[in-house]
Amino acid sequence: HSFIPSFAEQRRMTEKGSQNNNTTEDQIKYGKTMSFFEKWKSSKDFVSAQLQVLVILAIAYVGNTWPTSYPRNDNHDPKMFWVMNGALLVAALFTFKHDKDASSRGVQLLSRPQTEEWKGWMQFAFIMYHYYRVYYVYNEIRVFVSAYVWMTGFGNFLYFDKKQDFTIDRVVSMWLRINYFPILLSFALGCPLELYYVVPLHTVGFFITMFTCYMATIFKGQGMGYWKSNSLAIFIMLAIHIAFYETPAVNFLKIFSDEYHFRFQADKYSAWMGILSALFWRRFKEYMQWAYASSQPKLLAMWLQRLAGAFLIFFWYYGFGYMSDKFMYNPLHPYVFWIPVAGWLLLRNSSKYLCELHSTALEFLGKITLETYVLQFHVFMSKNVQHIPVILPGANADGPLWLKTANMLLCASIFVPLALWARKVTVMTQNSVTDLVGILMNRSSSTEVKVNHEEAAALVKSEVEGTAAVDKV
Repeated sequence: HSFIPSFAEQRRMTEKGSQNNNTTEDQIKYGKTMSFFEKWKSSKDFVSAQLQVLVILAIAYVGNTWPTSYPRNDNHDPKMFWVMNGALLVAALFTFKHDKDASSRGVQLLSRPQTEEWKGWMQFAFIMYHYYRVYYVYNEIRVFVSAYVWMTGFGNFLYFDKKQDFTIDRVVSMWLRINYFPILLSFALGCPLELYYVVPLHTVGFFITMFTCYMATIFKGQGMGYWKSNSLAIFIMLAIHIAFYETPAVNFLKIFSDEYHFRFQADKYSAWMGILSALFWRRFKEYMQWAYASSQPKLLAMWLQRLAGAFLIFFWYYGFGYMSDKFMYNPLHPYVFWIPVAGWLLLRNSSKYLCELHSTALEFLGKITLETYVLQFHVFMSKNVQHIPVILPGANADGPLWLKTANMLLCASIFVPLALWARKVTVMTQNSVTDLVGILMNRSSSTEVKVNHEEAAALVKSEVEGTAAVDKV
């Protein structure tokens, strides 16, 4: 379609891989042809990343097969779950940072630092839930998982809506960021990929969002306005979801596993709701400017927003969250998870000051959530999350609390730096492979240019020879 920018035009707009784009014209101009590895300047980074990931996988293997451990079910300790979350709250309070410049472009609703902060404390609670086997917070943890998938639809819609970047570069980059390390970890440790069920949820959520935005772009090219084109695309995607998840077609997922069948149904509308929320984000931001941008904030709006947020959270809890039987709650979850999510966002962004405030400790944890999610099963815990490793002698299931806590902190001192290292290696691989894709795609374009150049040269030669023959006659 002519209204969709060509690959080359999109690459220029997004300014990706500019240092590697050596066109045929440049080569003719400077009289040289660069070798493949001269063009792929990040090839050394790629090789280095693969060597480093081998070390990380080896450490994960040792952790997962640690000889001294005890069943995780024997580590049931709700009090320690709350103690550890209380410690995280203290760390958050001591690391709050107020960034006045955050509102230089207007009051920012759900800024990037705040998003990382949100991911950070949810991930911490998620890991402690696994470690201390706190069964009665199952429903809350389900909301946290859905909030992550909601963010996939939300964040990617904002990106595609703004950048219109439907290139192979973006697809490869995002696929690698989400799947590269989990797939290697699954293969190296011989564990099923469904253990990391959030990974395919994010991957599918990304493609759902990309396809929705691409449909909207097509509709815009046919003369539709912004709201009509996006609304139609989102409605079509909802119809596809209903046709799949609310009919026997959903049993197709059982081909892969019963676990996927359950997990995808639990979050069947999470990414879609994130897309829908992002569509109206402009309107929400307009409200934020009206309520909080001036030196005299609208106090009535502020407190009504806080009351609404608190009401939504309590409504969810007393209506659904209190259910002790997860088999009663699970079928309801896909339709109600958004209620506490909306409540949290209303509370967290209920003033200009709160929008400018974030915890750097939680932000740090939020940046490594993918890596901490997959490595918790093998390093912080062991035997594919079924056991608690014992490094300190005596820190067994019946050992003293102080020794078990010291053992947990020692495991964490290995687990967190390893996750940070894995993130660095993943990003190195992501960037270098994306550069490689850009070079390969550019080489294809250059071949076309070269063919056209040779055709033009032949035409000029024939014209010159024809002119000379006429002159001779």
